[in-house]
Amino acid sequence: MHRKWWTLIAVCVATFMLLLDITIVNVALPDIERQLHASFSELQWVVDAYALMLAALLLTAGSLADLFGRRIVFATGLALFTLASLACGLAPTAVTLDLARGFQGIGGAVMFATSLALLAQEFEGRERGTAFGIWGATIGGAVAIGPLVGGALTEGLGWEWIFFVNIPIGIGAVALTLLRVPESRDADARGVDWAGVLTWSSALFLMVFALIRGNDEGWGSALIVGLLTGSVALLVAFFVVELRQERPMLDLSLFRKPTFAGASIVAFALSSAMFSMFLYLTLYIQNVLGFSPLQAGLRFLPITLVSFFFAPLAGRLSARFPARVFLTLGLCLVATGLLLMGGLHYSSGWTALLAGFLVAGAGVGTVNPVLASTAIGVVPPARSGMASGINNTFRQVGIATGVAALGAVFQARVETKLTDALSSTPAAGAVSRLSHAVSSGQTQQVVQSVPRPLRGTVAHASRQAFIGGLNELFVIAGVVAFAGAFLALVLVRQRDFVGAPQAAPAPAG
Repeated sequence: MHRKWWTLIAVCVATFMLLLDITIVNVALPDIERQLHASFSELQWVVDAYALMLAALLLTAGSLADLFGRRIVFATGLALFTLASLACGLAPTAVTLDLARGFQGIGGAVMFATSLALLAQEFEGRERGTAFGIWGATIGGAVAIGPLVGGALTEGLGWEWIFFVNIPIGIGAVALTLLRVPESRDADARGVDWAGVLTWSSALFLMVFALIRGNDEGWGSALIVGLLTGSVALLVAFFVVELRQERPMLDLSLFRKPTFAGASIVAFALSSAMFSMFLYLTLYIQNVLGFSPLQAGLRFLPITLVSFFFAPLAGRLSARFPARVFLTLGLCLVATGLLLMGGLHYSSGWTALLAGFLVAGAGVGTVNPVLASTAIGVVPPARSGMASGINNTFRQVGIATGVAALGAVFQARVETKLTDALSSTPAAGAVSRLSHAVSSGQTQQVVQSVPRPLRGTVAHASRQAFIGGLNELFVIAGVVAFAGAFLALVLVRQRDFVGAPQAAPAPAG
C-alpha cells in the first residue's frame, strides 16, 4: 500500500478517537458526578478544560508542526492524548479529572491542527478531495455514534472506560504514524508566537473561570470583577501583539472580509447555542427522567443521525446555492429546534424533546459542511490552514464560554425558583446548598438529606426548579442561534469567495 494511504488511515484513526471523545463524554457526566462527588462547577470543567485547551492551542500547534516536523508533532499529540486518557480513567477526584482533561485537550489540539496538513502533503488533485471526504465522513461517524458508545461503555464497564478505550487505539495510531507516515516541515517556518499563545489562553481561562465561579463568589465581588477585567486586558494585549507580528498566530487581516467574519460568528453561535446544551440535556435525561447512560445515548441518536444524513445533502447542494442560504437556514433550524425542546413541564417525558432534536439535528447537518468550505473558500489557498484553524478555534471558544455562561444562568435561575418554592418551609435556610446540588443533577441525594416530612415538597420543588431553569436555557440558546443566523445573512457574501466573479469597475468620469 502506498504511504499516502497509510497517512490517511493514521489521520482518520486519530481523528475518530479525538471526535469520539468529545461526544462520548456527555452521557457519562452524571456517573462521573455521582462517583467522584463532583460539584456543578467541577462538572462544567470536565467539558470546559478540554474545550479551552483546544481553543487556546489549535493555531499554535500548526506552527509547531511546520517548525519541528508534522509527523513527529502529530505523533507527540497522539501520545499525549493517550497518556491523558489513561490519567482521566484513573482520576480519583473531580479536580484531577479536570486537569487530565486539560492535557487531553492539548494533545487533541496538536492532532487536529496537524491532520489536514498531513493529508495535504500526501494528496493532490482529485485524490485530495477523496481523502478529505473520507476524513469528513470519519468526523460525521464519530459524532453520530459517540453518545451510543459512551452510554454502552459507561453502563457496561463504568465511566472510566470511555477514556481507557483510547489507550489501545492511541498506541496503534502512534506506531502507525512513526512507521508509515513520512516527515515534512515548512522550510520558511519562523517559530511560534508565544506572546500570542500566552495572552490568548490566559484571557480565555480568566473569562471562563469568572463565568463558572460568578454565582458562588458574587458578580460584584473583587475576585470576579478582577478576573473579567484581567480577561479583557489580556484580550486587548493579544490583539496588539497580533497586529505587530510579522507572522501572527491569528491573522486579524482575514476578518476584513465580511464573509470570513460571518463564518467565525456562525461557528461560535452553533457551538455556544447547540453543543453547549448537551451537558444540561444529559443531566435532564439521566438525572431527572431517570434513564441509564445507554438509554440516554439512544435518545440522543435523533440529533446525531439526522445531522449525519443532512450533511452530505447540504454539501452537494452547496455548489448550486449561495453559502449564506445554508448557514442562515441551518442556524434558524437549530434555533427552532431549541425552542421546540422548551416548554417542558413536571410530567414531560423524553419524547417532548424529540421534535426539537430532529429539527436541530437537521440544522447542524445543514451548517457544518458549508461552514467548513466557507471558512477556507474566502482566503487564498496558502492561508487555508490558518482560516480552518481560526474557524475551529471559534467553535471551541463557543463551547467553553457557552457551557460556562449557560451554567451561570442555570444555577441562578434554579436558586431563584427554589427560593420561591421553599420560602415558607423549614427548608428555606438550605436553598443555596440545595440549588448547587439540583443544578448538577443530584436531586435524589438532596431529597435524602432533608427530614422525611419535607422530602416530598423538596423533591417536587427541585424537579420543578431544574425544569424551569432548563426551559430558560432553551430560550437563551435559541436567541443566540437566531442572532447568528441574522449575522450570517448580513455578512456572508458570495463575491468574497476566492475565484468568484468580480463586478467590473465603474467607468471613470
